Amino acid sequence: MNQHTHFGYETISTHEKADKVMGVFSSVASKYDIMNDAMSFGMHRLWKYHMFSRSSLRPDGIALDVAAGSGDVAIGLLKKMNVQSSGTGRVILTDLNGPMLDEGARRIIDAGYLPGTADCIQSDGTQLPFADNSFDSVTIAFGIRNFVDIDAGLAEFYRVLKPGGQFMCLEFSKPVLPLLDVIYDTYSFNVIPSMGQWITGDRDSYQYLVESIRRFPDQHRFERMIQNAGFDLLRYENMTGGIVALHRGYKL
Repeated sequence: MNQHTHFGYETISTHEKADKVMGVFSSVASKYDIMNDAMSFGMHRLWKYHMFSRSSLRPDGIALDVAAGSGDVAIGLLKKMNVQSSGTGRVILTDLNGPMLDEGARRIIDAGYLPGTADCIQSDGTQLPFADNSFDSVTIAFGIRNFVDIDAGLAEFYRVLKPGGQFMCLEFSKPVLPLLDVIYDTYSFNVIPSMGQWITGDRDSYQYLVESIRRFPDQHRFERMIQNAGFDLLRYENMTGGIVALHRGYKL
């Protein structure tokens, strides 16, 4: 039976969504970081920095960054572990999209990290090619809302974590401040697609990204999904009035 899901506000088959998401990120890969800075007025860097500050990684840890994109989260985790000094920590970057992973590999090398310290492996986040109990940390930033099956992804993250390992997910969420949702919607739907057209030449991809944010579960619903995957000691923190939320949990 052909199952259906959402691609922004459009209802499509699950197979179609995988192909369409691949097309979105292949189209914008080379300008992805520029658009992130423009769309968020640089705030995405502060959101990610806050995620790094909450990481429990030790200098000898091994981390998996899923939907690793252009590699900025992986570089932040390597800095958290002080890898260039300690030489013992390791981060694996994985992404389903080849062009995005190529950008990540380039940035990792430009930052001075060698193979063995940071490695890129192309894979589907819902079917990770890693053994059970492999990682001290699993992170994903602004990627899980693009999964065809979010529950399957969360189950995989739980599987590959070591007992005691930490899961962190940074994702757009539901504004909680009065009137912020109105302002945010106006900006998102009227400005971001036009900005995408101007910077990347691709309006449709950023229209989808805006719509995908609105389709994503709010803070409480997503926390329950993480709990249903088996994680414990859950908490989330709203940032910028709930525009973004950082979810944390542990495999006990």
